[in-house]
Parts: sequence; C-alpha cells; structure tokens
Amino acid sequence: MKPRHSLLIVDDEQQIRRLIQAALARADYATIEAQTAREALDKLRSERPDITLLDLGLPDRDGLELVPIIKKESDTTLIIVSARDATDEKVAALDLGADDYLTKPFDTDELLARVRVALRNRMTRDGGSTKVTAGDLTIDLVAHIVTKGGVEVHLTPKEYGVLEQLARFPGRVITHKQIMDHVWPNEHAHHVEYLRVLVRGLRQKLEADPQRPQIISNELGIGYRLKQGAD
Repeated sequence: MKPRHSLLIVDDEQQIRRLIQAALARADYATIEAQTAREALDKLRSERPDITLLDLGLPDRDGLELVPIIKKESDTTLIIVSARDATDEKVAALDLGADDYLTKPFDTDELLARVRVALRNRMTRDGGSTKVTAGDLTIDLVAHIVTKGGVEVHLTPKEYGVLEQLARFPGRVITHKQIMDHVWPNEHAHHVEYLRVLVRGLRQKLEADPQRPQIISNELGIGYRLKQGAD
C-alpha cells in the first residue's frame, strides 16, 4: 500500500526547495527533490509521486520541454511553479498538459491550497472518497483534519498516520506491517507494541468507550479495521 501523498519538487534553487519542502512537511506530505530535468525524470520513474511541482528554468533543459514527457510517462499531477509570468508562457504550459500554474514569488498557503485541490481531483478521478465517515467521526484525507461530532480532534502525526491508512481502505483489514510501513516508512525494525500504543491513544480520543471500541476494531494477530457502520 502506498504511503501518504508524495510530491516531487523540481527546482535548481536550494532555497526554493527548502521553502516548499518545509510548507509541505508541515501539512504532513512526503517530499522528493530534484535539481535538474534529468534527475526529475529519474525520480518520476522510480518514486511515482502524486504531484510534481516543476520550475521551468532548469539548468540542463527548459521545463516546458519536460511537460509533455512527464504527462506521457507518468500519472503525476503537474503544477508549474515558475517566475515566468507572461501569459503566453502559462498558456503554453497548460496547452502542453500541465494541470496548474503558480507564479513565483508565491504564498505558501496558496501553494498548499493548489495541492489540496489537485489531490481532491485525483482522488475523485480514481473513484476514491476525500472524506470518510464512521459514526460521528469524519476524516478529511486531503486537509488532514479529523472531526468528531463536528469538533476537530487533535491527533499526533503518527496517530493520524495510523487512522489515515485505515480510512483509505474502510471496512478492510489492514495488517500490522502495512500500517507500520506507512507510519514508520524509513525504519527497518518495526515493533507491533509501538503500534498498539498508538491505537490505544486513538481509541481514547475517538471512541465513546475505548474499552469497547466501535470505530477501530482489532483483528487478532493480523491488524486493524475501520468500521464505517460504527455508531
């Protein structure tokens, strides 16, 4: 199962990459970086990001040349992030297949809003739901917001990671390993007890009676399931 939403940042300016990466990290998106056109194509093929943020002024190739190649070779949603603000440049990029165009300098809140729209469109296109409900619980998988009875519930990043993985496949049993690979993607050694601690914390925040969970059910020795029919 795929980890949380991943975005490829293609820009030869380190400061711009750092700015974008920091904004995306705060919103709990996974990021990949590339400085050149060649590196960008390699990362697209190996990492398969959900969204690509592409600067047009790359050192080894004009970004406009990459647009049709990227759209032909990958399923990524392509957002141009460029200092080129001429109308003909924007029209050319969109006509070549780019999905959106953001002009530098940009506000990071606007960038995140464009990313949320792109993800919402991808999930709708793929037949998935951007919001999942279980009783009075609502999980917004794009905005990363969880509400219970209309009131926002504050979760730790790892707690949200567990709940997100269950919400992406509601009603299905997700194994311990699949959840841990999602929440701790870079760790080779996983301990189920860490996961159990996170699930206990989630139940304290989400369940009416944590001792008799109705939202997150345990499949003994296998994993957990989000029960959409929970009351």
